[in-house]
This record gives sequence, structure tokens and C-alpha cells, in this order.
Amino acid sequence: MNPEILYQQPLMPQLLVEGLNRFNDEPCLYLGDKVASYRDVREQTSQLVQALQSKGLGIGSRVAVISANRPEVLSNIAAMQLTGCIGTPLHPLGSVDDHAYVLEAAEIDTLVFDPSVFSEVAKALQAKVPKLKNLLAFGPTEVGEDYLAMAASFDPQPLQAPDIGPEDIASVMFTGGTTGKPKGVMSPHRVSATMTQIQMAEWEFPEELRMLIATPLSHAAAAFFIPVLQNGGAFYVMQGFGIDDFFDMVRDHKITCTMLVPVMLYFLLDSPRATDGSMDSMETIFYGASPISPARLQEGLEKWGQIFYQFFGQSECPMVIANMRRADHDLSKPQRLASCGRPTPWVHVALLDADCNPVPPGEPGEICVRGPLVMQGYKDMPEQTAEAFAGDWMHTGDVGRLDEDGFLYIVDRTKDMIVTGGFNVFPREVEDVLATHESVAQVAVVGVPDEQWGEAVKAVVVPRPGVEGSDELAAELQALVKDRKGSVQAPKSVDFVTGIPLTPVGKPDKKAVKAQYWEGSERSVG
Repeated sequence: MNPEILYQQPLMPQLLVEGLNRFNDEPCLYLGDKVASYRDVREQTSQLVQALQSKGLGIGSRVAVISANRPEVLSNIAAMQLTGCIGTPLHPLGSVDDHAYVLEAAEIDTLVFDPSVFSEVAKALQAKVPKLKNLLAFGPTEVGEDYLAMAASFDPQPLQAPDIGPEDIASVMFTGGTTGKPKGVMSPHRVSATMTQIQMAEWEFPEELRMLIATPLSHAAAAFFIPVLQNGGAFYVMQGFGIDDFFDMVRDHKITCTMLVPVMLYFLLDSPRATDGSMDSMETIFYGASPISPARLQEGLEKWGQIFYQFFGQSECPMVIANMRRADHDLSKPQRLASCGRPTPWVHVALLDADCNPVPPGEPGEICVRGPLVMQGYKDMPEQTAEAFAGDWMHTGDVGRLDEDGFLYIVDRTKDMIVTGGFNVFPREVEDVLATHESVAQVAVVGVPDEQWGEAVKAVVVPRPGVEGSDELAAELQALVKDRKGSVQAPKSVDFVTGIPLTPVGKPDKKAVKAQYWEGSERSVG
């Protein structure tokens, strides 16, 4: 008897085979004027598997992908899983230098790319990264080989899962890099299997699942692939996020489900089309990846109803540490809109102090987790891995508190805390107050150099459409925070901007916001 085999849970490759075999002619993927059935995706997946294997790729091969949203991306995600490749998605908005860093750090030897958009990027990476052996293009190319033509030379075969185990690495995903060089998060197959089981147990998917993907397919689809397949649903994929295009697709296809990051929600809520009936079919909006403004969330509930479902996680422990269900988005309890929901019962979650001891009830502490959802470590970074796993917990770097009903509130990132005149200020708390002002669309609060206080609190504000930034508005915002939180937390200065920089995964980039003030710290920042 071999317990490792006897008791092994189904992993993502097995789940993909089962899901793609469930249906035949039912639609699986809509993209532009193309519709791919379950059979189409299944057969193309088989052909791509054979193409990868013909290049000598198999279990443990390291493959990166950079592509616009196109149908082959979905089949390729499945094909990489079924060959046992270790996948690393590259974000379409990243720079060549960023991509080269990731390829070298992850020891990538094969790049799959979209030649209609990224031929020049692929060519530049080939020159920069000597270890890059295979360049496989979704179509005709002058750089590398035509992956699709190669795949078309094979006859589709029944799908088979590779001989991999729960601790074999499935992906190396790179963190956003908002607090230093990006780290390669090594996720074994047990992580995606656990995440999927929690999604299927807890997440509120509509019965008729028509899911609009408005973010890069290479990132978002992997997280939703199995739930959509298991529910017999279909992906409707945008080739790029546009506000009118989004509303058109929801209306025309009677979309029932989507996933958005908060900044996308803000753009949609600010559109005159937010209340024109286009959203009437929507049943669930999953949102996460960065903190949402409670004031903007309240606005969404007033406009669209209780269709919001929040998830909280991070690359090191993805997406399902805590979940806030649709019914918990309760306008009669506005304070709860600042929460990220209840910790999932399928993962150990604790709030710990600096010595890894539990904090008293109601007090803030670092959110720490244990369980099969946790990464294996950072690739080739033993010191950072040891720090993340201190005391046999995985430290998220987020400070949270639990209320008496068991709802978790993220106070802030430990690294974003501002120390001003010896007092600790958590930017998230100040941002939530400022976002209640009717003139504020988005806001980021950062600490900037100050001779007297060490750091001073600065608010960087994007006004609502039609609103001009002014000294009067700045004074109003400062007074609002002073009244709600006290003078220590009130911004010493307010800058008005047209937009807040985002990381490649759509989070407000506090590092970039701070940099403009700290790089020239000798100049005035008032």
C-alpha cells in the first residue's frame, strides 16, 4: 500500500480533464466573433499538449506566456497543466526589463507569445535571456516557431493527466514588486486544488454561468477555469477593458458573473451607463486584489443591488483566505462594507503580534495562515522564505482585526504604515474617510519626508468627473479626516492628480506614488 498514491486528492490536471470531458457542443468560450465549444477547447488542448511534447517539454519544464486575450490562451493553460509544465504568466503591460528579470529568475526556457502584439518583445527577450531556447507563437511569426501550425499537425487524442504529485510545482508567479524586487512564488499543485475546492464550496456562482473576463485571460482564467467548467458555464472574454464595451457585453450576452479589481469598478460606477439597465442580468461580481473603498462599494450596492462577492488572498496564499458573501454586503450595516468577510474555515487563520503570539480579541495583528493553500516558498530566496514562514505560520504582511461577529478587517499593509511624530497612521483608514467625500473618485495616502515629523501624511486624490482640484477642496478633505480621525491622521497636504499608477495586476502602486516624493526629498512636498 502506498499512502501517497492511495490518499492523493485530485489535482488541477485531473480536474481539467474531467471538466473538459463533461460537455461537447455546449459553448465554452466567446471571444470577438469566435465561439469555441467544449469539444473545440478539448481537442485544441490535446493538439497543443502534443506540440509541447514534440519540443521535448514535459514535467518540470519552465514556460512563460505573454499574450493578448485570444482563444488559444485558454487551451494553452490547460495544455501546460496536462504536460506538467511549470507556468509563469507575464503581464501584457510589463516592460522588457521586467520580463527579462522574471525569465531569468524563474529559469524559463520556453516563451509562448502572441505574435500579433508581442513579436518585438519576444525578439528583445531572446537577445536578453540566453537560456531562452523555444519561442512558440500563437500563429505565423518571424520570431521563433508557429505553435498553432505545429499543433494542427497532430490528431486530437483523449486527454490524460501527467504523473505529478501535490508537492510538484505548478507555477511560479511573481509578486507585484510594490515593496522591492518581485519574488517568485512557488505554488505546488495542492495550492490550486485547495483553492478550487474552497471556491466550489463557498463562492456564489450563478446557476446559469456566463462569466465575463475583463482582465488578462492568462491571469484570471486559471483561477476560474475549473468552477466555470464544473458548472457547464462559458467564458466571455474582452480583448481589452473598455467601459462602454463592458456594458455592451453584459447587456448583449446577458452576462451573469464577472471578476473586477476595485479601480475597474470605480470607472464603471462613474459612467452614465451604470444605471441604464445594462447590468440587469448580473448576479455576481467577484472583486478583490486590492482594498475597496467602502463608500464606492456602498454606491455600487445602491446602483446594482447585493451582487458583490469579495475575496481576499495573495500570491503566496491565493484568493480564498477570507470571503464576503453577497448577503453580507448589507447597507443597513455600513461599517461592515470595510470588511473582507469571514476567514474561510478550510484554512487556519490567526492574528499574531511580532512574537507570533495571538493578539487580544478586537486588537489588530498580522494576518497569518497555515494549511494546504500556502505556497512552498520563494524561488531561490531562502532568507525571504524563512521570514515569511517565521513561527511556522505564513505571514501575509497585512494587519487585520476581527469584530465580534467574526468579520475580518484589513487595517493596512505592515510596510505601508506611516510613522509621523512617533504616532502610527494606517493609510487605509485615512483613505476610507477621504473616499466618503462626494468629490473623490480615487485616493492613495502615503508618507512623505518631513523635517519636523520624520514622515508627513499626504493624500493623492483623483477627483470625480467634472470636479476640479482646489485649495478649498484640499482644506475640506483635511478637515474631514481631522473631524473623523483626529489631527494626527489628517493629511498635511493634498495633491490632485488625473490618475493613480497601478501595478501590472491592477493594484494602486504605492511604491510609485511614494517615489516621486522620496527621490527628491530635498524639495518641498507640502
